[in-house]
Amino acid sequence: MAEVEKSKKLKRLVAVQRHVEKMSENELSMVIRERSEVAEATTRTVTVMTSLDPLHRPLSRHYLERFAKLTSRDKQLGNLQRAQETRLAKERKKGDKLEEKMKEAREAETRVADDNAVYDLIEMILALKDTSLQQG
Repeated sequence: MAEVEKSKKLKRLVAVQRHVEKMSENELSMVIRERSEVAEATTRTVTVMTSLDPLHRPLSRHYLERFAKLTSRDKQLGNLQRAQETRLAKERKKGDKLEEKMKEAREAETRVADDNAVYDLIEMILALKDTSLQQG
């Protein structure tokens, strides 16, 4: 009975771990999306900075500040992305280990149940032999 409990507990833990893994994936995708948006904004800023249009010349200082902020944000997001990728790999590895332990527990439960069924069958056969010997 304790073995049955173990596999059920592990099954619940696997489900929770897979949920945590999914949350990590979502966080990583948000960081990647934001990083892409920053890259697009950086490209637009560089395009405007290098433009020969006289309209943009007075705003060059503003564009330079914007470019510096975008570059800094991209660096922050790059670090965050690497951290999230590492976290996701850890969570996935934990989930895989828990799933493997759950499978092992199920196999052990099946073996115990099979063994018990064989023992019950042997006991029944012995009981039948005893009753037939007592009658005969």
